[in-house]
Order: sequence, then C-alpha cells, then structure tokens
Amino acid sequence: MNIKEKIREIPDFPKEGILFRDITTLLKDPEAFSYVADELVKRYKDKDIDMIAGIESRGFLFGTILANRLGKGFVLIRKPGKLPAETVSAEYELEYGTDKIEMHVDALDNGKNVLLVDDLLATGGTMKAACELVERAGGRVVECSFLVELSDLKGKDRLKGYDTFSMVVYS
Repeated sequence: MNIKEKIREIPDFPKEGILFRDITTLLKDPEAFSYVADELVKRYKDKDIDMIAGIESRGFLFGTILANRLGKGFVLIRKPGKLPAETVSAEYELEYGTDKIEMHVDALDNGKNVLLVDDLLATGGTMKAACELVERAGGRVVECSFLVELSDLKGKDRLKGYDTFSMVVYS
C-alpha cells in the first residue's frame, strides 16, 4: 500500500509557505490505518522492548496500538500541566523560544528498554527531549519511530546517536 497517497497535503498551513502533511485522512481509512499498525507491529515484535512511550498527541494513536498488540505497557509524554502525579520535564527549542514536555516520575523502572513513538519527525526537538526524559528515568531508548519524516528539516541530525525509523519520508 502506498501510504503517501493516504496523507493529504494542505498548502499554507499553519502559515504561508508551509505544506502540511495531514494524517487524518489516513486515520479515517480503516484499511490504511490497519496497514500502518500491522507494519509497525511486524517491525517491533521481535525487538527487545519493555515499554512504549508516545508523545502527545498523535504519538498516542500509534503508540497505544503497538503497546496493546505487543503486550507492553504505555507511557504518556505530555505538554506541561496535563499529567496528575509528580513529573519530570525536558525543554526543547522551537523556532521562536522553547517548550517543554513531561512524563510521570514513576513511569519507567530503571533499565527498561523503551520504544518512543510520534507521528512526525520535523526538527527532532520534541523527540530529543523525550529521549532525555527516558534516559533520566533510567530507561534505554531502543528506537525513535515515526509515521512521517520531513527530511529537509534535518530532524535525524538532532537525533544522532539514536536509532530512528520513519515509515514515510518526504524531502
């Protein structure tokens, strides 16, 4: 199946000059969504993974499916103030300023092998911060997994030292 055909392109969103890759068209197609889930399960079923962590919000979509189908626990990585218990946080740079993500302090046991999941790799800042959170909690990042990669933004450069996988790459 050609996944790129299932992803809609929206020019000038969220601002002029940006070509937005909209995965909602893939998500509403049960055959395409199931294909993506099946392919991710095939990739990770034989890897040494203890936990799967997803980055808010679309990383939750693919991460929870993987966790369920692989029989693993799932860890939420969210924007500040969204998690109810004590958290640990990591900052990352945006085009203009910084942002932050958080994870529960007790989300991971020391030494756990963690697969990190998000829908999109752009500049890599959010995923790099997520890797830092996992490592500070005593976990080991097995791989950073994405549905879509925008290679022109060089996110993989920021993630040097980590294994990455992208199902679809746009250049």
